[in-house]
Order: sequence, then structure tokens, then C-alpha cells
Amino acid sequence: MKRQNNLVKMVGIALMMALVVVMQVISGIIPPVSGFSISLVLIPVVLGAAIYGPRAGALLGATFGVIVFVNCVTGADPGGAMVFQANPALCFLVVMAKGTLAGLASGWVYKLLRGKNTYVAMLLAAIVCPVINTGVFVACMLLFFVDVLAAWAGGGDLLGYILTGLILANFVPELIINVVFSPAGERICRAVNGKKA
Repeated sequence: MKRQNNLVKMVGIALMMALVVVMQVISGIIPPVSGFSISLVLIPVVLGAAIYGPRAGALLGATFGVIVFVNCVTGADPGGAMVFQANPALCFLVVMAKGTLAGLASGWVYKLLRGKNTYVAMLLAAIVCPVINTGVFVACMLLFFVDVLAAWAGGGDLLGYILTGLILANFVPELIINVVFSPAGERICRAVNGKKA
């Protein structure tokens, strides 16, 4: 029975990984807002982290990071290509860290709170994911790629650009999308895990 449960979990995680890939491709098709695309991919990252746990969330976030890195390397993400050209190794570390930590944190938040209230657990997991994703990205850009940030800002006010270009135009829509999806995510999680959700 345990072997069958492990197989079902592995298949479920693989399906979530495929969904991450598809959602990232869809995110790439949606026209960018202020030069940045909105990540719909955080929805399956949060959902997978809630259903299968923090390690699965980290794996799904890492899958997201790999796709983002490929987009940086190929130039499919022009801003990411600038980061890659500035420092390929640090670019890889930044995109992997932000995705992996966002998925891991979402999984831990859900796991810690699900016993009290699954709706609140899913809502907070859905909030934590874009907060970590954007927070790690902005912190790393300020630490390692301030020149690239300045180029993105076009010589304007760097703090103003971070607030409007990264936070307002990118983070806020991602947060809203995740929050709106969280009740449906909770129902899906409950259906997959039964009363354990």
C-alpha cells in the first residue's frame, strides 16, 4: 500500500511539474506589463506544495527556476538576458533561489497551519509564495545586479522603479491571482488528500 501511495505521489508531482512548465509558457505568451511578465506558474507551485508538502514545493519552485533560467539564456526574457549577460552563475543562483524558496516556504506555511484551518493555510501559503519569489529577486538584484536594475530604470529613480516596475506591476498582480485562486486550491487540496487537507 505504501508503495502504491508513493507512486501516486510521484505521478502527482510529475503532473504538477508539467503544469508548471505549461503555466510558465503561458506566462511568456501574455504581453509583459512594464517590461515584466506575470507569473501564473506560482499557482501550481502553491497547490503542489500544499498537496505534497514542502519538499515537493521546493522541487516545483526549482522547476520554475530552471525554466526562467532557460528564458534568460535564450533571450526569451529580455530583462533576464541582461542579468545572464552580467553574470551567468549568479543569474542561475538567483532564479533558482527565488523559485525554490518560494515553493518551500509555501509548503511549510500550509503544513504548519492546515490542522487549524485549511482555508487560512491555503490563503497564507498563496500569499507567502509571491512574497518570497519577489522579495528574494529584489534583494538579489540590489545585492548583485544594481547596474542591471539601473539600466531597467532607464537612468531614473531606482527606488521608484522597484516600487512601480517590480512591486506594483509584477508582484501585486501575482499576489492577487494567487489570493483569488486560493479557495479553489483549498478545495482541490482537500479533494486530493481527503480529510487530511
